[in-house]
Order: sequence, then C-alpha cells, then structure tokens
Amino acid sequence: MAETIASGKATADSPSGYADSFARDNLPPREQWPDLIFTREEFRYPPRLNCVSAFLDRWIAEGQGERLCILGLEESLTYQALQARVNRLCNVLVNKLGLKTGNRVLLRSANSVTMAAVYLAVLKAGGIVVATMPLLRAREIAYPLNKAKIALALCDHNLAAEMEAARPLAPGLERIVYWGGGGPDSLEALSAEESPLFEAADTAATDVCLIAFTSGTTGEPKGTMHFHRDMLAVCDGFARQVVRAGPDDRFIGSAPFAFTFGLAILLFPMRVGAVSIVLEKAGPDDLARAIGRFRATVCFTAPTSYRAMLARLGDYDLSSLRRCVSAGEALGKATFDRWLAATGLKLIDGIGGTEMLHIYLSAAEDEIRPGATGKPLRGYEAKVVDEEGRDLPANNVGRLAVRGPIGCRYLADARQTQYVRDGWNFPGDSFLVDDDGYFWYRARSDDMIVSAGYNIAGPEVEAALLTHPAVAECGVVGAPDEARGTIVKAYVVLGPDASAPSPDLVKLLQDHVKAEIAPYKYPRAIEFLDALPKTSSGKLQRFALRAMAAGADSAK
Repeated sequence: MAETIASGKATADSPSGYADSFARDNLPPREQWPDLIFTREEFRYPPRLNCVSAFLDRWIAEGQGERLCILGLEESLTYQALQARVNRLCNVLVNKLGLKTGNRVLLRSANSVTMAAVYLAVLKAGGIVVATMPLLRAREIAYPLNKAKIALALCDHNLAAEMEAARPLAPGLERIVYWGGGGPDSLEALSAEESPLFEAADTAATDVCLIAFTSGTTGEPKGTMHFHRDMLAVCDGFARQVVRAGPDDRFIGSAPFAFTFGLAILLFPMRVGAVSIVLEKAGPDDLARAIGRFRATVCFTAPTSYRAMLARLGDYDLSSLRRCVSAGEALGKATFDRWLAATGLKLIDGIGGTEMLHIYLSAAEDEIRPGATGKPLRGYEAKVVDEEGRDLPANNVGRLAVRGPIGCRYLADARQTQYVRDGWNFPGDSFLVDDDGYFWYRARSDDMIVSAGYNIAGPEVEAALLTHPAVAECGVVGAPDEARGTIVKAYVVLGPDASAPSPDLVKLLQDHVKAEIAPYKYPRAIEFLDALPKTSSGKLQRFALRAMAAGADSAK
C-alpha cells in the first residue's frame, strides 16, 4: 500500500482516550473501510486532535477573540464569547450530567446560536454528537437513540412534545435536558454558574465525534461515523478549494446542522475566522431577507430555494453575495442560467453525502461548466464504473465511485459492504464523465427521492401509507416537478372496504403520513391504481412507476 493511500488494514491510529469504547467497538471491520487518501499536506493532521480547538480555541490563542463569530436573529457572539459559552456547557456536561468521553449525545433543535454552542460543547468535552432533524416524529427519534445507545439528550424546549413521546420508545435514554424554556433544570440555568474555562478533551484525530444518520433507502437509517479529522478535512477541501473562504466572509444557508450539508454554515467560517449566520427558519423569503440584513457573502441552499428567490429578487438586497453554493439535489442548467442572468453570480454545484460528510465533486467559479456537477476536489478521486465495478470509458453512464481523505464507516451495519467495495465508496448515483473529466449527474441508483434538497426514502413513505386501513398496496417514487425538482408521488391500491378515490381521500392519506413520519416526506401526489406493476416473482417494479410518473409529467 502506498504511503499516502491508507487502507483500513494499514492505517495506524493514535490510541483512543475514550472512556466509553462503544463507537470504536462498533466501527466496521478495517477490511471493509474504503481506502483513505492523504496525498495532500492539508489533509494530514496530528494524531492527537480535538476539532473544536482548531475551530474555536485557536482564535482566542492567536489574539483574535474579539472577532465576530456567530450571528442570530436574537443575539450575536464573538469568538471569545462563544468560547466562554461552550466551556460553561462543557462543564455542565462533565460535572452535572456525568458525560464520559465517547458517550453519545442526541441534539434536537433548529439552527440557532445555542444549538451551535451545544454542538461544539459536546465535541470539545469528548462526546459524540448525534443531531436529528427538527421535524422528526417520536419513532424516528427513537431509532438513533436505540441504535447508538444514547443515554443523554439535549433539546430545544419547543421540540419537547415529540422528544417526550420518544422517551418510552428508547429504554436506554436516561435524561433529557431542555433549553430555552427557563426553569431550574434548564440547560441555561445549569450553566449559569459554571466556569468559562475548560480544557478540550484529549482525543485522537481518529476518534469518532459525529454519528450522522442517513435518510435510509430501506426506511432504516444508517449511522455514518466521522472522526475529528474529518470535520477539518471538509473545510480544508471544499471550503478552501472551491468557496475560497476568507476571514471577511459571512456564511448563511438553509440546511439544519443535522443534515451534514448544513455543517458548512457552522464549520466552514470557523475554520478561517469568519462569521456564521444561523437561522431557525430558513425558507426562501427568510433566507433572502437575512442575506440583506446581515450582508452575507456565501450562501448554501438547494436549487429549489434559489428558484423561489428568483421570483422575489426585487424585494430583497442580495448584493453582498460573492459565492452561491447549490447542493442537495440536481442543479438544472435553466436554474443556473436564470440565477446568473439575474445576479451575475454563477451557482456552484456540488454533490456530497452523509457518508462522505460533505461535497467531493464540484468546480470553482472560474472552472464551472454549466449543467455539469464538476470534478473531484484535489485530494479526491472519482470514476464511473459498470455494475461489475469495471471502469467505463468517457461519455458512458454508470455508477459513481469515489475516495478521498474521508470515507464511509457505518455504525454496526451489514450494509457497509454495499456502500464500500474494493476500497471505493459507492454513493448510489449514476454519472457520466466527459472527455475533459467533468462529471454529469444522471440519476439516483436506488430508491432515494431528492425533493427540494431533502432526501426521502420511498420505502419509508410506503411503510407509513400501509399503516392506514384503506391502503392495500402502494409504491412510492419521485415525480418531476418544476418548483421542487422532484416530488414524492404515491401509487395506491385501495383495500376492499375503502371509500372510492377522491380528493378527500388523498388528503386523508397525506395527513396520515404526516402524522406517522416527518411531514416533509408526505406524498404531494397520490394516484390510485387497480394493481401495481410487478415482476413474475411478485416484486414491485419501481422503474415502471418512475416511467409512469415521468410520462404523466411530460403529458401535462
């Protein structure tokens, strides 16, 4: 094995100092890891590393503590002030809540200054963050609690109802601490008298610090395990090479921190001493309004949001922007062209994923080829292969394979071998690579639906629909949609006792799904069929449903 390419078997890690060895014990076997590439100096980190020291503490040590660090609608903090808040929270975690290094901590909140501080505090104290999307329902919250053996949850009091509903579904959950609601047991009350001093936990660069759960193509999410060094690598890769971030930048975006794309809003600016703008509500109007108010320079959101902002450009001042990053769903050339014509800015496309933590295919503004996703970042490799894993020549559609300084490591999950093969990560996307090395997105290779930047697993929506007594069978696929790119569409076969198809029945089923799983996953279109297309062995032919959905769109 070459010195700069480390296989799972060849990598020598600094010993973990974690008191709780759960994460390390549940990493996949080393022979199932992808190859990790460290050909570039910026991806080589010291063996002992706590990423929060690099993101936060260094700026105070270098005399930059009075620089503005984080902006919210209600408050703003300098690097010095944020460090003090983080340190007080660290002392609460260790001294009052009994956190041991390596313990997992569930976080539930929309993006906010407090959420940012709590996130960093768990990492600095040597804990492992498990952040969840704010819209999840109780049983969706219970899954990571049980899978990651989580005993402690920290939660915004506004999300208490679903958090409490999840409590009886997760027997290992010992304590929930809320913030924002006041009271003697609130997180703010517990931290009020704590010291603003705390020495970062002595962690290895290869200690797990984040378990990010995917949406899951089977309805059962996968926990992706990331190291302290990975948190720096995404900043030293995409942010440095493509965004070309600097200390005068102000970052803003729409994705929650629980969605790893959203970490760009928190980590990218802190890596270079810039400013993070956090919004609890980040719809297109909220985002556009905040860009003007806070003079944001770098925006991260999905194509759906950019399209929505285009219709309202006259109402907002976006003149401070210098970079606009699009990810979460495919960026069409029409959206690229319209944004460029309206703002003079080229949308920077990119594709990443929870398994790889952030973007690995993109192109800097001066290298963009409209319609193409881009090329592998420096320090990454990518190729297009056939079903047998053989390299395809240029201009042929096949499966994307990628590797770099970060790779997939699932938490105790047999699906590791489906994602990683022969040292390469297989994200589940179909691409074409042209003669100049640009990668062009074609489709997802699995049952994931990407709608308005959200990953939605078709089988999970099917499972929710099937809990309604009126539904005998169903199939869920993505359908083309001008506004959202793709929407969730359900094809439903009704049971013998169900009422006749009607708009009222459609709404009833939609509301049922919203009550069963996160509301954004509900089918925005439902079509009733007498029978679903199936193979001779009785398996659902989702490709036939996709063709029907595409045909319905083209017939409009």
